[in-house]
Amino acid sequence: MVELSSPFTHSSSNPNLYLKLNTFEADQHTQYKTQHKKKNPKTKTKMSWQTYVDEHLMCDIDGTGHHLSASAIIGHDGSIWAQSSSFPQFKPQEVTDIMKDFDEPGHLAPTGLHLAGAKYMVIQGEPGAVIRGKKGSGGVTIKKTGQALVFGVYEEPVTPGQCNMVVERLGDYLIEQGL
Repeated sequence: MVELSSPFTHSSSNPNLYLKLNTFEADQHTQYKTQHKKKNPKTKTKMSWQTYVDEHLMCDIDGTGHHLSASAIIGHDGSIWAQSSSFPQFKPQEVTDIMKDFDEPGHLAPTGLHLAGAKYMVIQGEPGAVIRGKKGSGGVTIKKTGQALVFGVYEEPVTPGQCNMVVERLGDYLIEQGL
């Protein structure tokens, strides 16, 4: 009777052959995996915060050729993550008041929403999620995410609804991403 040796079993008659076959098999497996590696479709491309402002907030709205006047993404602590060149220089107390209104809806109603000293009348928003302000023919929409505030400032011919759509769409996306 002849005993057959397999690379998967130890052959006491030729241990070197066993080691060589296992090493060869492991190398072939690694090479196969490398050659046939599929890209993970869930791999995300990282985008800079400035790209979000430039391409998603300051975008052409619905093919109209209209854009927001200014926009920014600001951390809950008031740190600027990214902003358009036209975004006004706000005061730290203004961000503190905005954050307080998200925590205590109605806080800004008596005094108004201030942004770089400009006063906006607070209009209906979504308590704890969105603050909207109106000033003359323009206004502001602020969407709160888990870590940031997304600002959009508009003037006519951009409508309040268009500003809301642009700002809230990006804010919702950031929330979905855990940001």
